[in-house]
Amino acid sequence: MSGWRPMKMADIAAVSAISDAVHGAYTEGAVIYAERLRLYPAGCWLLEHDETALGYCISHPWLGDAPPTLDTRMQAIPTRPDRYYLHDLALLPQARGTGAAGDGVELVVAQARQAGFDRIALTAVNGADAFWRRQGFNAFPIQNAAYGAGSIMMERTTAEGRDRQRE
Repeated sequence: MSGWRPMKMADIAAVSAISDAVHGAYTEGAVIYAERLRLYPAGCWLLEHDETALGYCISHPWLGDAPPTLDTRMQAIPTRPDRYYLHDLALLPQARGTGAAGDGVELVVAQARQAGFDRIALTAVNGADAFWRRQGFNAFPIQNAAYGAGSIMMERTTAEGRDRQRE
């Protein structure tokens, strides 16, 4: 596995194709990924091996308990964000089981810390909450039904080895 690198605009077609392959009903249009990259490039990475895209990770500062609306442009990063949001981590099947997902989460944690955030939120879909729990995330009630009835909002701190329940 070659590893994670900063995402570029030239990667958006590959990101969109990976999203379509991995997320099914939860995929978003390429314009959404391009906007996230434009708004917060420090939180966007591509996983590749031998110049082949195998996954991506998109994250950014956020405000409030409700996640960004699915497949909707944000227009701007909130001016007073209170948390860091892991928007999406997607891997093609050939990248799973390689440790790449955990490495991607660590990129997000490091970026959140560097940006001054002490907590990271995400929305788990399609039964992915078990994976996220292994990464130190804990569930709290979702505030946005757009992600579907089985969706779970999750959160963790950026502190090393410290997992906590939402207070």
